[in-house]
Amino acid sequence: MGRNLQSGLRLRPVDLAREHGLSTQAVRNYEEAGILPAAARTPHGYRGYTPLHAAALRAFLALVPGHGHATATAIMRAVNEGAAEEAFRLVDESHAQLLDDRRTLRAVETALRDLDPAPARPPGAGARANAPARGSVPGAGPVPAEGPAPAVGRALAVGPTPSPSVGPMSAAGSAEAVGPVPTVGSTSGVGPAKAVRPSPAARPVGTFIGPLARQLGIRPATLRAWEDAGLVRPRRDPRTGYRVYEEADVRDARLAHQLRRGGHPLEQIATLIAQVRAAGGLEPLAATLADWHGRLTTRGRALLAGAAELEAYLRARG
Repeated sequence: MGRNLQSGLRLRPVDLAREHGLSTQAVRNYEEAGILPAAARTPHGYRGYTPLHAAALRAFLALVPGHGHATATAIMRAVNEGAAEEAFRLVDESHAQLLDDRRTLRAVETALRDLDPAPARPPGAGARANAPARGSVPGAGPVPAEGPAPAVGRALAVGPTPSPSVGPMSAAGSAEAVGPVPTVGSTSGVGPAKAVRPSPAARPVGTFIGPLARQLGIRPATLRAWEDAGLVRPRRDPRTGYRVYEEADVRDARLAHQLRRGGHPLEQIATLIAQVRAAGGLEPLAATLADWHGRLTTRGRALLAGAAELEAYLRARG
C-alpha cells in the first residue's frame, strides 16, 4: 500500500519538521501518537520517513484548524489503522457541528431582531385599535389573567408552544405561575369568599414566571436557575414577593433561551447579556455577530482544506 511514495526517497525527521516549522521531537511524537504511520528503522535504530509520512503530516496539520487537535488525531489514527469508515464518521460529525453552529447563529440573530420594540401604531388608527388588550398594561408585557397565559412578545422560532400544563410544580411555583389573586370575604357573612381582580392600575407591570416559562417552553425552575447565574434579573412584587419579568427581563430570557439551545454555557451567555445591558440595547452586538460569522466562515474553509489534504493522503496510501 502506498508503494509509489514508500519506495525510493528516504527522509529524516528534520526533513519533515522543517517544512512546517516543527521540532524533530514533535514529528517523533506524532508518529508515536499514531498520527503518522510507523517509520522503518535503520540497523542503527534511526527512523527513515518517506513522502507518505510527509503527506500524513500535511493532512494532520490541515485537519487541526477545522476539527481541533483531538479530532484530527482520531481521524489520522483511524486512517492509519485501516478504519476509513470511522475517519469519515468523525469528519461528518465536525461538519454537522458547524452546521448546528450556523443554525444557532441564525437563531440568535432572529431573536435579536425580534427583541426590537414593535413599531408604534400610526396616528388615527382608532381608539379600539390602540386600546390595550385585556390583562395587559400599556407599554408593558402581558399580565396574568383568567385562562391561558398570553404570549410574551413576538413568538420565537422555538417550535410549538407547550400546553399550559407544564408538569408538577411546587406550591410556590404554582402561585407564581398564575400571579396573585386577592380575595375578600362576603360582606353578608353568607356564602364563599369571592375572588376580586385588582384594577389595571394596581396590577404589576410585566409578566410572571409561569407564563414566561410556558412561552419559552421551559420549566419555571430553569428561569430560577438563570436568575441565579445572572442571566435574568426579575424584580419582586412588593405585595406578594412574586417574580415579575419586565420587558428587559423578557428580552434577556429569550436571548438566553436561544443560546442555551445552541449548547452555549451559562458563563458565555451571561457575558453576552451583560454586554447588551451595558450598551443599553442590541446595536453594539453587530460587531460581535459579524465576528461570529467570520469565525464560522474560517472554520468552514479550514474543513475544506483539511478534506483536500486528507483525500490526497488516502490516495497516496492506495
